[in-house]
Amino acid sequence: MTLYAGTRNPETRTAMNIADLRRNYTHAGLTEADAGDDPLTLFRRWFDAAAEAKLPEPNAMALATVSAEGRPSNRIVLLKGVDHGLTFFTNYLSRKSRELQTNPFAAVVFLWDEIERQVRVEGTVEQVTAAESDAYYHSRPLSSRLGAWASEQSEVIPGRQILEQHQAELMAKYPDGNVPRPPHWGGYRLLPDAFEFWQGRPSRLHDRIRFRKEAGGWKRERLSP
Repeated sequence: MTLYAGTRNPETRTAMNIADLRRNYTHAGLTEADAGDDPLTLFRRWFDAAAEAKLPEPNAMALATVSAEGRPSNRIVLLKGVDHGLTFFTNYLSRKSRELQTNPFAAVVFLWDEIERQVRVEGTVEQVTAAESDAYYHSRPLSSRLGAWASEQSEVIPGRQILEQHQAELMAKYPDGNVPRPPHWGGYRLLPDAFEFWQGRPSRLHDRIRFRKEAGGWKRERLSP
């Protein structure tokens, strides 16, 4: 397939063949000794490296969910906490939330392209406690707190002016900035049962190490690229 790069002028734009796009990965490797025995420890180490490299939004992750009809959907959400699981926050009435209520299994992917790393995580999802949701909600900027009320996430609206009108009404309602958390907004925690760590290597012979949760701990395996 051919795309065109450059300006919209057909006389000056240049052809680009998608099949010709490739990159040689040379940054690092991943041995079993480097991976260790605990995927959460390795994840924290890789996440810290992505943050220290000043990558844009290192906590951005693609979250995949599945509907009751078996239809997958995917979107970017932001990781907001790591303990025994991975925490993110959203509207509990959104499409992703409705799908998680029907099917509590999910998967996320982190891509840290500049350091040639990718992490996949799979598991079940549960709601965090109200106290956890309250604590994070009240740490957000005022505009974001108001936005959680103003937006009926995933619902069809006639235009952007509806959002702006709701936001203005809420600003007038809470002039002191003391905005309660909406009951339909809060956090989820992905409880991992599988991790896969991918490190780019030359000649497409990448390193892939997977951890699968078993009774008593984690089983580490190397996968062929």
